Amino acid sequence: MAVRFLLQRSTRGLLFSSRSVPVFSSPFLCRAHRLGPSDDEMYQRTTVSIMKTEANNGILIHSYSPMGFNIDGHRVFGPCAVIPPAILQWNVGSSEDITEDSISLFHMLEPPIEILVLGTGSRVERINPLVLALLKRKRIALEVQDTPNACATFNFLNSERRVVAAGLIPPSYSRALEVKQDESGDSK
Repeated sequence: MAVRFLLQRSTRGLLFSSRSVPVFSSPFLCRAHRLGPSDDEMYQRTTVSIMKTEANNGILIHSYSPMGFNIDGHRVFGPCAVIPPAILQWNVGSSEDITEDSISLFHMLEPPIEILVLGTGSRVERINPLVLALLKRKRIALEVQDTPNACATFNFLNSERRVVAAGLIPPSYSRALEVKQDESGDSK
């Protein structure tokens, strides 16, 4: 005669029992859990309301050149300030012209921007420490990059729905790929 031993709970711990009990009635061998009606009343249903069905990607910078930028099909010549939804001419010529006055339009916005992306031309340039201190006081994060990378960073942050603005200086014309000719007409 085979005897089954099942574990049963007691106030003193676990006991061995030789009773013949159906296997599925044991609480230790049951895998399913079912919510009782009283448990169901504790949970609230979640609802979602969609206010706008079309996704608005905001402003995207499509291309740049030494002349300016193509921003959402608009050609902008020279340095520009991109403050969604506006595109403004920015009165700077180089990174040395980025002063407390020239960035004042970025920190006077309402709602305030979180991140300012500065594109300083063909290469990363140092920014005036007074400008850095002003942006820190205004709680605006600053990302300084060369203009090609600044355009990509702006597009990425804008697509993530971050409150971002950009100050962009067009990159200078590169002569790295030009074919040079000497006076005799030979190519070098």
